[in-house]
Amino acid sequence: MFKNILIPTDGSKIAAKAVKAGIEFAAAVGAKVVVYQALEETIRYAYSEGYMLPKSMTNNLERQTKELAEKHLASIKKTAVAAGVACETVSAKAIIPYAGIVATAKKKKCDAIFMASHGRRGIAGLLMGSVTNQVLTHSKIPVVVYR
Repeated sequence: MFKNILIPTDGSKIAAKAVKAGIEFAAAVGAKVVVYQALEETIRYAYSEGYMLPKSMTNNLERQTKELAEKHLASIKKTAVAAGVACETVSAKAIIPYAGIVATAKKKKCDAIFMASHGRRGIAGLLMGSVTNQVLTHSKIPVVVYR
């Protein structure tokens, strides 16, 4: 069935549950996983005041963000390996999170995406949007939404 499953995470508790379930699913179907975490772009400008953060400060923030993501992904990889699932981890800058997920799935030749949904509805869903819904809309491979 599925041989290479992308599991995106944002580090939230809901995503952690989906990661665990995705690893269990991969073990059950004999698939390997690619766990992906998008790194947000560091904003250097305070537009209302015309102020720009020093490059050294943004470089430091980006380095710390990357280190935290790598630590988080290493922990997930340990869990996957303990469950007998081959695991690759990827962290990369993504201006738009859903685009990073879809692009990584394509680049890593994944045949499915297994991800959480925060379940936002109403005004919160409208204002904050849904990365999951955008992945469902733009993905050309199956997407399993874990709730």
